Amino acid sequence: MQIDRFLLFLDLLQKELLLFACLAFLIGALDDLLFDGLWIFHSLKRQLFVYTRFKRATVESLNPPAAVCRMAIFVPAWKEAAVIGAMLRRCLQQWTNSDYRIYVGCYPNDSETVAAVAAASTGSDKVRIVICQRDGPTTKADCLNHLWSALCRDEIEEQANFAAVILHDAEDIVHPGALTLFGHLIGRAALVQLPVIPRRAKESRWVAGHYGDEFAELHGKQMVLREALGASIPSAGVGCAFARDALQTLAVQTRGKPFDANSMTEDYELGLNLTGGEARGIFARLRDRHGQLVATQEFFPDKLEDAIRQKARWMAGISLSGWDRLGWKKSWRENWMRLRDRKASLAAIVLAIAYIAVILMGLLLFAELIGAYRLQPLSPSLEILLLLNACFLSWRLMMKCYFVFALYGWQEAILSIPRTIVANLINIMAVWRALSQYVAQLAGYPVRWEKTSHFYPDAQNIKQLRPQYSANEKG
Repeated sequence: MQIDRFLLFLDLLQKELLLFACLAFLIGALDDLLFDGLWIFHSLKRQLFVYTRFKRATVESLNPPAAVCRMAIFVPAWKEAAVIGAMLRRCLQQWTNSDYRIYVGCYPNDSETVAAVAAASTGSDKVRIVICQRDGPTTKADCLNHLWSALCRDEIEEQANFAAVILHDAEDIVHPGALTLFGHLIGRAALVQLPVIPRRAKESRWVAGHYGDEFAELHGKQMVLREALGASIPSAGVGCAFARDALQTLAVQTRGKPFDANSMTEDYELGLNLTGGEARGIFARLRDRHGQLVATQEFFPDKLEDAIRQKARWMAGISLSGWDRLGWKKSWRENWMRLRDRKASLAAIVLAIAYIAVILMGLLLFAELIGAYRLQPLSPSLEILLLLNACFLSWRLMMKCYFVFALYGWQEAILSIPRTIVANLINIMAVWRALSQYVAQLAGYPVRWEKTSHFYPDAQNIKQLRPQYSANEKG
């Protein structure tokens, strides 16, 4: 009798959890459906009324900027000796016809990275090593502020200002036409963001692979429509150029430190702060003459623990800290986009509840199979909710497959369906870590630079990793 009561309790609990998850999923699905509908309308409008009248430009066909466009590339580096050398050598080889300087931020207690930077930049005046005042790790923003100070000193000594500040990480695979595109657009906007293309090691099809699924849709649809709606553009922290004057205006307000060292996601917040008012942000999707997107490629974490750590930082900084640090605006477009940014943590919690409901259902079905219990029937309203959510889930998976197929091909598109479960589990585990980080920040603990290990391929593998974009891709 006690077992029957316990199983009945589990049955009722399972249905309550399922009902809550279904209602939450339905709200999120309606939000996604509206967003998808607007993106489809925007894409069709451009296909019918823009691309039928004008030939698509390539980065090689752009007119050079009217004025001298000197650019500074900031690369914060802590324990990056394994990758920074190859990254810098590629930059120097790819950007032979541009006016730029790479500022690499290193630490006094990281001599290996300093040595790697020095070796890679031997014989070139394009790279400057900047040693931070304190031992590392501090924060990425603190390192960037040291680079900003070095840039300002150089401008005073040389009596010439830079036009833009570009952010890159030590493992980034840069595109040869990136500086050309930045130079063409930076005079029109406070921020120019290029697409980010995650690459994965062959042995990490599931953990590293899920980043490709997410970024294919994020930078193929969400950022495109975000710009079309006139909302602010968040920076991805890599492959992005800030107008130097916009950073200077912000630096005046922040005592010479435009990058906020108290933020877990300083790049995201900086983008919103610079483009949230009258200043414009541009998300630039342009191809070269070979049909490849001018984008930044990089290898994302290939181990579960590293992926959880990185996702937790994003959730803590964007979903949780961003709520009270950035607040809300008067524009419905802006608030809608910020709400979509901040719902990641709540979605992960709802997913955890849904998976608990699924596990309980499995236990109850087993009990019924062995004759120990008879399941209570579902209510008609719950059946309708399950059917609606099944339809919306099918639509969501179809949209994901489309964008993954457009970027990586049909094999990755098929794999993106089961990888959804992997992504969900990573997000569920990350949200609890994010909550602890957020609580620690509220308690006054300083933000620390939580690094993940990076990988940089050799020149032969870079060529093999360039994605073969399908003719079906739009944008």
